[in-house]
Formats: sequence, structure tokens, C-alpha cells
Amino acid sequence: MAEHSRAISLVVCDLAGTVVDHGSRAPAAAFVELFARHGIIATEAQAREPMGMHKRDHIERMLSMPELARQWEKIHGQRWNVADLDSLFAEFIPIQTTLLEAHADVIAGAAETVAGLRARGIKVAVTTGYNRPMTDLVLETAAHQGLAFDFSICAAEVPAGRPAPWMIFRCMEATGAYPPSAVLNIGDTIADIESGINAEVWTAGIALTGNLLGLSHRDTWALPEGQRKAHLVSIYERMYEAGAHKVIDSITDIESVISFVANAGAKRHPSDRRESHLYDARIHEFPPAVGRGGI
Repeated sequence: MAEHSRAISLVVCDLAGTVVDHGSRAPAAAFVELFARHGIIATEAQAREPMGMHKRDHIERMLSMPELARQWEKIHGQRWNVADLDSLFAEFIPIQTTLLEAHADVIAGAAETVAGLRARGIKVAVTTGYNRPMTDLVLETAAHQGLAFDFSICAAEVPAGRPAPWMIFRCMEATGAYPPSAVLNIGDTIADIESGINAEVWTAGIALTGNLLGLSHRDTWALPEGQRKAHLVSIYERMYEAGAHKVIDSITDIESVISFVANAGAKRHPSDRRESHLYDARIHEFPPAVGRGGI
């Protein structure tokens, strides 16, 4: 088998839950608020299930959930239609923009981690389901906290958002990074992982700071240790089952992923998941990184 690139030249990362907004609180709250304005009770779990997608696609996925569809029909007397979807998305934008201002804190250690990667010559690009005005708001706020990137791309700027690979490809094009085996995609949602699979790049999931745990920094560490660890074990399993090569607690643990790629990259291409047995649920033991910081 031909040797593949073992050196990562580009890291593509998500925004909320990955480098800013611990627990991805802003988008979850925005979707719950949007539906509440129309008399529909959407749970936070329902709001989080499609997370990572283009926000219009996210709303469509929520409208298609049986319980939410039932509530919509009861209130409106008919199924939702495309006009309803367009109206909801237009209404969503100012709700989300307002909430972004309250949930724009950089995740602890993210600025230093990204700066360290860039100082070593590794490009760092960001992808997001936010539109451009939302993204610019978050990036401007993040920059004031020391977090900066080489490139950013939004779902609205490509033919389709996650799980399609187009945002990753645009990042590769903009930064001159190739082949795919020199690229690491990292994010906190299943859609992030699926987009990495579809781009055939190395893909890592984030468990502790992201959408699947869905807690602020304070609430995360307020959980009893055993309960927190149980949640993380479940999230690790779910992300590995979705196809992640590696799962870590936080962006600050990215060096373990880069080391993993260096060791595995010479033997396998990122697309060789089934053959490589990089993860076997029957024998996998969660690495010491699970629970770093007190778990």
C-alpha cells in the first residue's frame, strides 16, 4: 500500500461547541425560542439533534420531527410548507444574532491551542452553519479574545452545508492544503463527523465542550464526577459509531489526534475506516483523555 501523508497541514474546525460557546448554548436556545414563539414546545434535545447543519436545514429537520409536526398541524390546521420554512428561517436570524452576543466566549484554552498550531505552520480554518453576518459577529468577538483563523466559510456560501463536504473542500482550496490525508476535520456534532467522512479527511469529535453534552463550563463541572463520566462515555461511543477516527474532550487535546494521525497515516488513508479497525466497540477502552480536568 502506498504511503499517505502523515503530516497535518490544515485543521478545519467548527465554531460553537468547538472553539467558542462552551456547550453550544446559543444555537440550541435560538431554536427553542423560535418554536416557542409559534406555540410549539420544542425540547432542547430536539433542538440539538440536527445541530451542525445549515440553520434552514436544521429548522426543516425539526419541523419534520413527528411530535413537532403534530404540534404544528394542531395549531395551524395543516402541515408546514416551504413558505412556512422560509418565514421561520427569516425569523430565526435575529433571534440567533441576539443570542450570539451572550454566548461568544472562547472555550478555555482554544485561543492558545489554535495560535500554537498556526505558529507551527498548520493552517486553521473554521466552518459553521451560521450565515456570514452571524459568523463575522462571532469571529470579531473571538478575535478580541485572541482567537483568529486563516479562513472561514459558512454553509450559506456553498451548495449545501453539512453533512456535505463542500465547506471542507473550500477550506482546502483556500489554504492550499492537500491531499485529504493532510487535513484534520474536528467538531462537536454528528454532522461535523459525517462531513469529514464525506470529504475523506481525518475526523475527530469533541465530547466535553460541545453539543452532545450541551452544558456550559460551569454546569459541566457542577455535575457529579460519575455522572459526567457516564455522559462522556456515551458521547465517545456515539461519535466513534458515527465514524470518527478519534474523539477528545476539547480542542485543547488536539495534539493527541495529530499524534494519532502521524502513527496511523503511513499505513491508512482516512477513508479506510472499516479495514483499519481503528475503533472496535467490543475492545475499545476510553483513553486517559476522557475525564481530563477532573474526571
